[in-house]
Amino acid sequence: MNDQVRCALAVVGRILLSAIFLMSAIANKIPNFNAVAEYAASEGVPMPKIMLAGGIVFLIAGGLSVLLGYRVRIGATLLLIFLILATYFFHDFWTMEDAAQQQEQMIHFMKNMALMGAMLLLIVNGPGPCNLEDYLRQKQGRAPAEA
Repeated sequence: MNDQVRCALAVVGRILLSAIFLMSAIANKIPNFNAVAEYAASEGVPMPKIMLAGGIVFLIAGGLSVLLGYRVRIGATLLLIFLILATYFFHDFWTMEDAAQQQEQMIHFMKNMALMGAMLLLIVNGPGPCNLEDYLRQKQGRAPAEA
């Protein structure tokens, strides 16, 4: 695979992966802050407004990090922490008695597990080619970071 194709695929992959986190924060959690905090409280989240504010910071910081390819290992770690907590509190399908609700929550649980796998891959492998961190290193006359 040539370098231009690898570059394009890495950028598109980071855009697609970060979109769910950024949209979750910007289009749902921020404009519906109080309602989301109330729902979090009903699901047993401690200090729901503080945890929600922290979750929003993790979503935006981690999402932008992945999107831009800057400090991706840190950003992916923030998103991984968010996913672990969100999955535990909100997608506990094993506690559901209604079969349809159990199925729906299991799907969300499995989606989050797949996203956790993606975060682990980013933590291990970094952002891939065509990322902001390598661009800034090259501008400073330093070699790109190794994976």
